[in-house]
Amino acid sequence: QYRTLRKYYENCEVVMGNLEITSIDRSRDLSFLRSIREVTGYVLVALNQFDYLPLENLRIIRGTKMYEDRYALAIFLNYRRDGNFGLRQLGLKNLTEILQGGVYVDQNKFLCHADTIHWQDIVKNARVSPLVVPTNSSVTCQKCHVSCNGRCWGPKEDQLTKTVCAEQCDGRCFGPWVSNCCHRECAGGCSGPKDTDCFACTNFNDSGACVTQCPQPHVYNPTTFQLESNPRAKYTYGAFCVKKCPRITMPCPLATCVAHYVTFIKVSCYLGFPVCVRICCVSGNTSPILAVMLLAVFLLKWYVIGCVPVGFLNIQSWPENMTDLSVFSNLATIGGRALYSGISLLVLKQRWISSLQLQSLNEISAGNVYITNNSQLCYYNTVNWTGLFRANNQKVLIRNNRDPKECTTERMVCDPLCSDSGCWGPGPDQCLACRYFSRGRICVDTCNLYEGEVREYANGSVCVECDSQCERADDYSLTCHSPGPDHCVKCLHFKDGPNCVEKCPDGLQGAISFIFKYAEANNECHPCHSNCTQGTPLIAAGVIGGLFVVVIVALSVAVSVRRKSIKKKRALRRFLETELVEPLTPSGTAPNQAQLRILKETELKRVKILGSGAFGTVYKGIWVPEGETVKIPVAIKILNEATGPKANVEFMDEALIMASMEHPHLVRLLGVCLSPTIQLVTQLMPHGCLLDYVHEHKDNIGSQLLLNWCVQIAKGMMYLEERRLVHRDLAARNVLVKSPNHIKITDFGLARLLDVNEKEYNADGGKMPIKWMALECIHYRKFTHQSDVWSYGVTIWELMTFGGKPYDGIPTRDIPDLLEKGERLPQPPICTIDVYMVMVKCWMIDADSRPKFKELAAEFCRMARDPQRYLVIQLPSPNDSKFFQSLLDEEELEDLMDAEEYLVPHAFNIPPLAYTPRTRVDSNRVRLSSPLFFSPLLLSSPLFSSPLPTSLLSPLLSPLLSSSLLLSLLAYPHINSNRVNPCTQNAPLRGHSIIFHYITFYYILSYFIVFHSILLFSILSYSIQHASFSPNLFLP
Repeated sequence: QYRTLRKYYENCEVVMGNLEITSIDRSRDLSFLRSIREVTGYVLVALNQFDYLPLENLRIIRGTKMYEDRYALAIFLNYRRDGNFGLRQLGLKNLTEILQGGVYVDQNKFLCHADTIHWQDIVKNARVSPLVVPTNSSVTCQKCHVSCNGRCWGPKEDQLTKTVCAEQCDGRCFGPWVSNCCHRECAGGCSGPKDTDCFACTNFNDSGACVTQCPQPHVYNPTTFQLESNPRAKYTYGAFCVKKCPRITMPCPLATCVAHYVTFIKVSCYLGFPVCVRICCVSGNTSPILAVMLLAVFLLKWYVIGCVPVGFLNIQSWPENMTDLSVFSNLATIGGRALYSGISLLVLKQRWISSLQLQSLNEISAGNVYITNNSQLCYYNTVNWTGLFRANNQKVLIRNNRDPKECTTERMVCDPLCSDSGCWGPGPDQCLACRYFSRGRICVDTCNLYEGEVREYANGSVCVECDSQCERADDYSLTCHSPGPDHCVKCLHFKDGPNCVEKCPDGLQGAISFIFKYAEANNECHPCHSNCTQGTPLIAAGVIGGLFVVVIVALSVAVSVRRKSIKKKRALRRFLETELVEPLTPSGTAPNQAQLRILKETELKRVKILGSGAFGTVYKGIWVPEGETVKIPVAIKILNEATGPKANVEFMDEALIMASMEHPHLVRLLGVCLSPTIQLVTQLMPHGCLLDYVHEHKDNIGSQLLLNWCVQIAKGMMYLEERRLVHRDLAARNVLVKSPNHIKITDFGLARLLDVNEKEYNADGGKMPIKWMALECIHYRKFTHQSDVWSYGVTIWELMTFGGKPYDGIPTRDIPDLLEKGERLPQPPICTIDVYMVMVKCWMIDADSRPKFKELAAEFCRMARDPQRYLVIQLPSPNDSKFFQSLLDEEELEDLMDAEEYLVPHAFNIPPLAYTPRTRVDSNRVRLSSPLFFSPLLLSSPLFSSPLPTSLLSPLLSPLLSSSLLLSLLAYPHINSNRVNPCTQNAPLRGHSIIFHYITFYYILSYFIVFHSILLFSILSYSIQHASFSPNLFLP
């Protein structure tokens, strides 16, 4: 027993089956069991006398087969009754998983610590699996080590067992935290969170990765709605996925490797034979329907062509609807190189088979014949089996089949045309040998020598057909003597020498010249005389006709080629002349009429470097338009000289996108300088990026300002969504601050414009900001407007944490698994649940479940109207930043004009005027002292010292007050243009809107002056009439 155990399991790591350790005495060395890591069946340890079980590296027992159909681990009766020795300690300190079955540990007199093990944690289905582990009270056992907390495999410190996983883990773990959970396919523990870090696999191991199932032979194609062959298909061998089955097994159609031949039909074939097939995977309890299907697929090849098996034919199960073995009708030889218990032909207990019908079988090279217990089988007793054997020591054992007398009674006997050698079944085609003659496989009583449509001759006892050129004889004489056209008694058509032919040779190519023959009266062919020319015109006609055909074909080809050439030219001409007016697939998209301004290098002046990256450097600079005296602060982005053509193309793509976008919350492209190093010129944002701004002023920023920023970013992204542009890199670092109340989105280096029919953009390689990206972007590089919503949520989180780093301290490679497990960024301290729920909605796994930017803008607008309700912070907003102060301190940037103020008049093609610095007007002061309002001081002047009748003042003052009020309302948007309300702000007025406001302004002003004149004239007239007028009023 010990030798067998050592032979099978020494240097073994995975036991494909059961591990049974029984009847081993105490002196044996069992250290070879330490190599075992996995057992697929059950582990049985019984009737042994050793004191220690050294299965120290066993991690998993799968329990595919169970002891007594209940237990995956059974340990009992391991002691000697008349001695003081037996099993004292289980060395299973790494056993962490029993997938199926229970545990039975009982009647081990000296065993300790088994009852301290937390078996409910080791057994996967502990609630339904039986656990029999009684407490050992017969001996005094040492206590577990202090560090083991009462659970151990032995008394030492390294033999502890404990549960350390978090409750959220659905399996094992490699640490106490939620992020330390093993992959769901792991069994027995792991060293990391991936499916490649498992110690063992719950289902299958595919090249080191634990998977639910091996790659299947066929996969479903959702495009074609069909199953297609899978080039990555693998076979299942135990719990492993293998590309090829091991040599001791055979591959089967269900993508499994079986370890032995099957009981349905066992055939071993010569592998070099081109049509020979091997059937290996139908189990003994296979349904008859499946069996018939496999026979139809595999065995009918033998039925048509044949196969020579070099092994044995073993039939122990057969479908009910098949009463013979006619599928093997072409089987000619059974080689017998491999035998089944010395048998080469075995037909056992087949109650449906009535005849063998192996009519082509003529040799059994080796092995015996065993045909028994076939209750319906007849004809077996007629076969001369010894005539099929090659060796003298071959035997035949036939018994307990149907009684030959019953077969005779039911006329299940050989055909009368069969010889005494016997037959395989009913009919003249099942004879081992014919009594008279044979025609192919069928026995006949005579050959068609003198009658019949097809005449024959007798070649011994075989009937052979005469050649088709032989004439059938009608006088009871033979038609031919042998096969071939040269053995005919009389020819059907002509005779050319000894051969019968259909016609005499006429112009056949000979060794030297063409051969011409003619037929005489007796239909014999003779050669023409050498001087005969009767065949010459035929040759000439043939040559001329052949040349004519060649010419016609050549002309046809030339005409066809010419027509194709003309069609191509006409098509090209129509294309160039734009005859195709209507587009084939009109998109309905409006043309992009954005203007791209080309700047000269002499117009730009660089001041200092603001930052640099992998592809370029950003400078602070001044733009002085040619022929003008204005100075405009700008940011100049310059591409590095060492970059390649691809970087130039991406740089110009960014210029295209920025030039196409015009919105108050998007950084505007002022122009492009096509110098040797391409330069993009944009607005200069004096306060820098929003990330640095909130970090610098985190103690001064109030809730109103934060919510305003959320609204402005959402409106900018909503504009991008309307223009079908995916930003792909939205973050607080890519939002610039123009003023504390006005921010703009920038950095369109990764942005992509979608076509009309596109819903997503699939990116290629390259670095990406993983911690700001949605899960579908990380896994599939698929970018949509909804993936920008995810980035928006992270950006808002950065603002609410005043520049906090998302997922700080977590490696980038662990982010996908973290998101799949449901973890998200925590709720910022200043945020209420309302604001945090908006962020959480942005981080939904399903992209369609995330809100749209329009909804986000409306939601934050609602919150901005009551900021203290949604953000728990009340601080003033900062006026300027360190970055802004550094810009103001530059002497070169004095007396500057903002880029937007400069570009507005240029939109109307107005010639540039001399620049006068604009002074900012205090809106409060304008409201009190503006001349556009009617002043009540006018009524208190001496001019109104005498009372005026109300009937006179009312019709005069009403239009005056109305015109003044309307004029002040028209002027209000221009006076208060520096104030920003994120929920109502629109894009700056352009085109006809500004022209309309200016015309209306001057019209109302004229109206105002006319009515003042009328009023003054009326007052003077009234005063003169009532002698209340004093000329001194107009004296100095």
